[in-house]
Amino acid sequence: MKSKNKYSLFLFLSVLALSTGIAQIFLQLPAAEAAGQEQAPGSDAGQGSGKHQQASDPDVHPPVHFKPDATISPAGYSPAQIKHAYGFSTLPCATANTCGVGQTIAIIDAYDDPNAAADLATFSNTFGLPPCTVANGCFSQVYASGFRPSFNSGWALEISLDVQWAHAVAPQAKIMLVEARDSYLSSLLAAVDYATSHGAKQVSMSWGASEFSGETSYDYHFNKAGVTFFASAGDGGSAVLYPAASRYVTGVGGTSLYLDSLGNVRSETAWSGSGGGKSSYEFEPSYQTGYRYPYGATIQSGGMRGVPDVSYDANPNTGVSVYDSAGYQGQAGWFLVGGTSAGAPQWAALAAIVNSGRTIMTTLSDSTIYSAAAGALYAANYRDITSGSNGYSATTGYDFVTGLGSPLASSLVPYLQTH
Repeated sequence: MKSKNKYSLFLFLSVLALSTGIAQIFLQLPAAEAAGQEQAPGSDAGQGSGKHQQASDPDVHPPVHFKPDATISPAGYSPAQIKHAYGFSTLPCATANTCGVGQTIAIIDAYDDPNAAADLATFSNTFGLPPCTVANGCFSQVYASGFRPSFNSGWALEISLDVQWAHAVAPQAKIMLVEARDSYLSSLLAAVDYATSHGAKQVSMSWGASEFSGETSYDYHFNKAGVTFFASAGDGGSAVLYPAASRYVTGVGGTSLYLDSLGNVRSETAWSGSGGGKSSYEFEPSYQTGYRYPYGATIQSGGMRGVPDVSYDANPNTGVSVYDSAGYQGQAGWFLVGGTSAGAPQWAALAAIVNSGRTIMTTLSDSTIYSAAAGALYAANYRDITSGSNGYSATTGYDFVTGLGSPLASSLVPYLQTH
């Protein structure tokens, strides 16, 4: 897109946001471009939908940020680095190459990425991961509406992130990419329903909209036996997004993950962009009211749902490598990507590993995720994030930036497999 047209689009979207109350369109795009800083695709997320914005059917965005210049080689953390940092590399399934076997992870996104399969192949080949292709039955790309959606470059980058990193963490799980016809909530929920009715056991939703009155009436989409749902908490700081606010969804917040030269964790702090806070419409679920920190403290949410539940690396400055040949604003190749979008598919992959190691398949519930942080179990199963802020401060125990904290998979996965 030429610069003049790009800035005309920015002006149009700014007016649209002010006139319709669309809170999730990123209005910082030109400033970020001028400064060479990370960008947030999604300004054009609603293009081609042909639908009028309504409070009960909001236009959602993918909370993904990235460095603007693509490179010819990977620039961010590799799968080996992330799996080492979070303890996946020491799991028995990593040695046996069975992590996620027998599971299907659904990636729910809007619009079409025509290069999703080819880009996944490039990613897998580059990092020595098992092939995940249409031919070998590992990867499938389906259209929830029955028709191929139009292309959207911002959502295509999101799709690349989600598909590639779910495969990176659970390389033996099948990946079902379900593309919604557009980025309205009703379309994305139709894609969720398609996934759960076609065998998905873990569902990743790297998108969200500002909370709205009546959102609880949509919660039934996530109350499915045998299926676990994960949603990004957002990248706008102390604010709550839906569906991460749903009591039936595990909301994933964001951190800044710093590694030393050997790949060991030097520190992990709360990312300032991590979404989080107290829901305005969802009441506090029993797994939060009954939760006690190791020292007996409770979650202070005033009887409302606290978000997020858990966290994962999200800062684009400590982001992951993603390959996208479809191109975004004239750039194609390897991107350094962050945002809480990165955490949802990787937590879904963790859930796939959990289920693949169970004798009896069942839902990985939020109740079990919280029970894994009780008492002395907390320090073994989670990295408690105690510094940093998104407007709320990260503190000992649960907080509204990083939830319970980030996974220590070497202990957390075995615990969840037996509870």
